[in-house]
Amino acid sequence: MIYKGRAWVFPDNIDTDVIIPARFLNTTDPRELAEHCMEDIFPGFSKKIQPGDIIVAGKNFGCGSSREHAPIAIKEAGISCVVAKSFARIFYRNAINIGLPILESSEAVEGIRAGDEVMVDTDTGEIKNITSGEIFYAKPFPGFINDIIKAGGLLNFAGGGQKNV
Repeated sequence: MIYKGRAWVFPDNIDTDVIIPARFLNTTDPRELAEHCMEDIFPGFSKKIQPGDIIVAGKNFGCGSSREHAPIAIKEAGISCVVAKSFARIFYRNAINIGLPILESSEAVEGIRAGDEVMVDTDTGEIKNITSGEIFYAKPFPGFINDIIKAGGLLNFAGGGQKNV
């Protein structure tokens, strides 16, 4: 799948408490979670996002507490995908489980600035900085994980009668 949007750049070690502060974990409403996405580090973030925008982050994105609320807040806020140098493993699995595409590419993170227009092709792993014309690559997902992402998450995938689980 191809995603295109404006880059929002974050540093290393953005933890799940930054993505969605713990004081908002008393709800499971995705819209309410989205309203508070990144608000402690970037006040008003959720109101500035345009549908399809892309988070670009440093190392260890999504570290900290194991909570699905974090990728849900990101996805529901309108972020189409996340490109980072690396992800905390539990965030990585939670993102796939809810259908949020995430790719690892140190080169892309180094070559993308806040506000750049970016295109990400999760089928090929190509990440293009449309603003600068630079092209970077990430390892694409294996077929079955890509199928989970395309289905919108593991529950949708499993409910769709897919055979290669």
